[in-house]
Amino acid sequence: MARSDDLKASPPMFESPLLDRFTRVHPSVPPIIFVPIILLMLVTGFGRMSTLQAVLLLAAGYVFWTLFEYWLHRVVFHFEPYNSAVGMRLHWMIHGVHHDHPNDPLRLVMPPSVSLPLGALVLSVFWLLLGYDAALVFGGGFLAGYLAYDMLHYHVHHHKPRTALGHKLRELHMRHHFQDDETGFGISAPYWDNVFGTSTAQTGNRAVAQQQQRGGAGSHDRAAT
Repeated sequence: MARSDDLKASPPMFESPLLDRFTRVHPSVPPIIFVPIILLMLVTGFGRMSTLQAVLLLAAGYVFWTLFEYWLHRVVFHFEPYNSAVGMRLHWMIHGVHHDHPNDPLRLVMPPSVSLPLGALVLSVFWLLLGYDAALVFGGGFLAGYLAYDMLHYHVHHHKPRTALGHKLRELHMRHHFQDDETGFGISAPYWDNVFGTSTAQTGNRAVAQQQQRGGAGSHDRAAT
C-alpha cells in the first residue's frame, strides 16, 4: 500500500462493524447537530440580558474554548501510558489513530457519541458556576468555538487554503503531524503555543511541504502519537 493510501485508510477500532461505524463520522454531522443547539442557546440567552453583557459572555466562552482545545489536545490526546496495554489502546482510539492515518476523512471530526456527552458535562459545569442565563451565552460561545475547531481541522487536512491565514494554520498543523508532535497543540488558536512555550520550531516550509507531497513518509515511528 502506498504511503498516501495508508494515511487515509485507518483500520477498524472494533471487530463489530456496527460499533466501528460510530467511530467514523462525516464532517457534515457536527454542524447538523450543533448549529441548532448553538442558535437556540444564544437566542434564548441574548433575550435574558443586555446586549453588551451577552456579547462579552459570548466572546469569553469562545476564548475559554480555545484554552480548552489547547489543553485537551496537549494533556489528554497526547497522554501516552506506556506501561499499560489498555491505556495505550485507549490512547490510540482517542487520538493515535488520527496521527497514524491523518487523512482519513471520516476520522477527523469528533464523533457525537463523544462530543454530545462531553458537551453536556461542560455545559452543566457552566450552569453551576455562572447560573442558567449566563451559561446559555457563555456555553454558546464555547460550542461555537468547538464547531469552528472541528470544521477547521477537517479543512486544513482536506482542502487547500486560499488565504494567508489558512495557509499558516495548515502549515502549523502539518508541522505538528510530520515534524514534531510534542509541539503545535493549538489548531484553531495556535497563539496559545506561543504563550505556553510549545511552538513548533521553524525548519523551513519546503521540508514540510515535501513531506506532505510524499504523504508524510518517515513522519512517525510510534504507533500511537
